[in-house]
Amino acid sequence: MSLLTAFPAMATVLVAMLLMTMLAGLAMLSGLGAGRTAAHMERDSLVRQLDALLPQTQCGRCTYTGCLPYARAIAHGEDDTSQCPPGGARTAAALARLMGREPKPVDPAFGVVPAIPFVAWIDESACIGCTKCIQACPVDAIVGASRYMHTVIAEHCTGCELCIPPCPVDCIEMRPPPALPRGTSS
Repeated sequence: MSLLTAFPAMATVLVAMLLMTMLAGLAMLSGLGAGRTAAHMERDSLVRQLDALLPQTQCGRCTYTGCLPYARAIAHGEDDTSQCPPGGARTAAALARLMGREPKPVDPAFGVVPAIPFVAWIDESACIGCTKCIQACPVDAIVGASRYMHTVIAEHCTGCELCIPPCPVDCIEMRPPPALPRGTSS
């Protein structure tokens, strides 16, 4: 004869205690998960705010593949707020303010801060239509077709300079953006 059949009331109490222990454990686990989710959501919000402050050039000068990975690194405390030459001092200061840090100038190890933002310009008479610049452009600011000349849509160019190294005929240079026609605003 088993112990549970001999003492049915005791069996009921044991089952009830086991269920209560399991429910308490589940409640604790869900509480931990909720805390982790809130912290994760808060960090995601911070990443979005940092990313919104960055110039979205996707140039890679900060050593990251784009602005969003750099924003994540700042939010996780993995990197400093002074690694974005295209954003300049204003962006570095805004990033530092958001992170509650002391603002620092852009670190020259990541490149020179341009006085005015430049855009790529293609010497169309020298362009051989290789499409290497099109493939390198992270924002699709270069248009053209294989074996035909290419041109830059200045309004879309972020000035990242990633199109220059792959050009085999050196027909790309950085220039001040063209002036907008009167009555036009961006």
